[in-house]
Amino acid sequence: PGQEFVYEFIAEPFGVFPYHCHVMPLSKHIAKGLYGTLIIDPKTPRPAAKEMVMVMNGFDVDFDGGNEFYTVNGIANYYTDYPIRLKVNEPARVYLVNMTEFDQINSFHLHANMFWYYPNGTMLTPTEFTDTVVLGQGQRGILEFSYKYPGRYLFHAHKSEFAELGWTGIIEVVE
Repeated sequence: PGQEFVYEFIAEPFGVFPYHCHVMPLSKHIAKGLYGTLIIDPKTPRPAAKEMVMVMNGFDVDFDGGNEFYTVNGIANYYTDYPIRLKVNEPARVYLVNMTEFDQINSFHLHANMFWYYPNGTMLTPTEFTDTVVLGQGQRGILEFSYKYPGRYLFHAHKSEFAELGWTGIIEVVE
């Protein structure tokens, strides 16, 4: 307390990385949100896109060691109430990180579309073209996609319980 420590490091390799508290008890600290995301861009920038960070998480509000609701970026159903707006054919890039405590497996499913997936974001070539990705706690990757047609498109965890308890959202595509 009352002191400062500066970390200095060479930011490599490029990619998307989670960071979190390392003080015991780790699970309680992570469950309370002591984590974040660090993005290191490659020297030659990725193509322009609308970029978003999505951190998948859960919250144990009654302190029983289990999550009562699940979110992306900390607010249940936020992107259902406030959809992500994209334009037709606008490239989108999602930096996706799973920091869900107590339920270490989480997923992302995109409706009516597919995405290119780059595990860890440490390569410039995608490894998969899919509509669902499953991540263990601490795993991360980059998703790239665009929509051809206007409309409202659902995205959510592909575990029904998580989606029902807050991990769901909408992408609104406009002309």
